[in-house]
Amino acid sequence: MAGNTGNEADLTARLQACYTGVVHDVMRDLGLRDFTLPHDIRPLIPEKRLAGPVFTLSGHIDHNADPHETLLQWTGFLGKARPGTVVVCQPNDATIAHMGELSAETLQRRGILGYLVDGGCRDVDFILEIGFPVFCRYTTPRDVVGVWLPDGMDVPIRIGETDIHPGDYILADRDGACVLPRAQAAVIVTAAEAAVQTENKVRRAILDGMDPQQAYLKYGKF
Repeated sequence: MAGNTGNEADLTARLQACYTGVVHDVMRDLGLRDFTLPHDIRPLIPEKRLAGPVFTLSGHIDHNADPHETLLQWTGFLGKARPGTVVVCQPNDATIAHMGELSAETLQRRGILGYLVDGGCRDVDFILEIGFPVFCRYTTPRDVVGVWLPDGMDVPIRIGETDIHPGDYILADRDGACVLPRAQAAVIVTAAEAAVQTENKVRRAILDGMDPQQAYLKYGKF
């Protein structure tokens, strides 16, 4: 399966060098709305920033599911997730873990950049040990076996108030997560890079003694 294109890899690296605060401000100034994910989706490894194009996954609870079928479908997803992407999952569930030890290592070895789920995770100590970036709402030892089935891959999903489409970009850090529409991602990243440079000028000016209001008026940013 093909990995990131050159353009995707370059944009991912540039986005990785940004942070959610500046990306948020750029998107707000562009008139975009509903692009931040719920604030209780948090990183297992706070120092790990997550950035890249999105591969989506959705699923649902089925208490009558055959255990073999749940594992068959889950391992099918693990084999189909596209290298060079961030998997973003809407499990439509708040009771079980939708990521764990072997799955995290499998995705990492296949070149997946990280995993963000509007749900749960388990085997946290192991995931911390291998350093695979995971963002989730909660942790629990309960897993997918016999109770949860994937029902869509690379399809539009919705988390909170945010619609997420395959190929959109995501940036997540310890402040939260922003989803960048694919068609505007390059423009947003370029503007964020420029904003960082302006912020650096404001910072230097204030450290050199300039009044903060004067610094804001001079550079138009704070």
